[in-house]
Amino acid sequence: MYKSVSPAEALKIVKSNNRVYIQAAVAAPQALIRALTDRADELENVEICHLHTEGPAPYADPKLAKSFHVNSFFVGGNVRHTLKAGNGSFTPVFLSELPAIFRNKIINLDIALIQVSPPDKHGYCSLGTTVAATPAAIESAKLVIAQINAHMPRTHGDGIIHISELDIFVEYDEPLIEAQITTPNNVEKRIGKYIADLIEDRSTLQMGIGNIPNAVLAQLGNHKDLGIHSEMISDGVIDLILKDVINGNYKAINPGKALITFLMGTRRLYDYVDDNPYIEMRGADFVNNVSMIMQNPKMVAINSAVEVDLTGQVCADSIGPDIYSGPGGQMDFIRGASLSKGGKAIIALPSTTHKGVSRITPFLRPGAGVVTTRSHVQYIVTEYGVAHLYGKTIKQRIQALAEIAHPDLSEDILRYYYDRKVGTPQLKSADIKS
Repeated sequence: MYKSVSPAEALKIVKSNNRVYIQAAVAAPQALIRALTDRADELENVEICHLHTEGPAPYADPKLAKSFHVNSFFVGGNVRHTLKAGNGSFTPVFLSELPAIFRNKIINLDIALIQVSPPDKHGYCSLGTTVAATPAAIESAKLVIAQINAHMPRTHGDGIIHISELDIFVEYDEPLIEAQITTPNNVEKRIGKYIADLIEDRSTLQMGIGNIPNAVLAQLGNHKDLGIHSEMISDGVIDLILKDVINGNYKAINPGKALITFLMGTRRLYDYVDDNPYIEMRGADFVNNVSMIMQNPKMVAINSAVEVDLTGQVCADSIGPDIYSGPGGQMDFIRGASLSKGGKAIIALPSTTHKGVSRITPFLRPGAGVVTTRSHVQYIVTEYGVAHLYGKTIKQRIQALAEIAHPDLSEDILRYYYDRKVGTPQLKSADIKS
């Protein structure tokens, strides 16, 4: 009844001036991406939009600028160069709101390129490793083209789609891209220990991928009855689930299950989540919804930053004016954890860059974006300790943040802040016209 076509045949449907959405993270359908890029000479002004994707992005080659323009909702390393090269743009949006942007036709989609598991005996496929904004993209797009891949795990939750809903599909098996896990260094381990000490039994966790989250998870072996309500998970949670450290028994939302919207890691993770009812995959408008997150008691949100100024402003998406990533779900979870009973919102970062530049700064760099405001911030953690800023005055914050900056740099940071503050022309209320 349903017939598979080749990738080249499937992507013939794309026309010049179309807007194409690509499923995020490791679910980006590589066979379809390659086939679309192969048509570059036949196409003009095709907008390709997506969140962060893993793997190659050949359409992002500046040489193909007449054919393809990249519109990123979260800028990944594979397309970051497009912003300076001119063949890419960045659209700031909270992950929780991206589904509504599609459903409300604020951004109209012509085609959605997705990757799914093979259909079961009833004809139902799974979106596998990434739900996020994909259901909204499927509902909103005029056409849906899917890569059916036997390597895609079948996950439970919102990501179930019947094969009849696929306008065109390609059966093409290839291993999913894996996000390799590295060992945290001593700085990251110290940060992990400070954060683990903040986490109480029966807490619900949100954390991302990387060495600091891994360092935190490695310290939680003696905790009890933790839960997961997170934008994403990686391999680090598996052993804690198997040891019953993470069981979700005291969550308010989807108790007894790990609630996430996408995942990325190694093949071990993909095999673990396959047909595993403990892993519940829901849309970003549910998982990242502040009103949902805040219902979990002792909600702990752990997020990262590029730099933090002495008043508590958190830059997490740019280096100065240069966009590096995006807001993602940081503010969704910072706000949700802050409003949770007993919740804790944590920003974690090493005190310096690899070049020895302080990431606790007197002032954010010119052009830097504020993702978490000074009014929202609670805990800042470096390898030198924890600064609890919530409810503190600016003067108290300055002192607390100086204490967790690198000891060799903290005095200079304070001196620079106060020298600049005294020497800067003061804006008066009379100068502000209503």
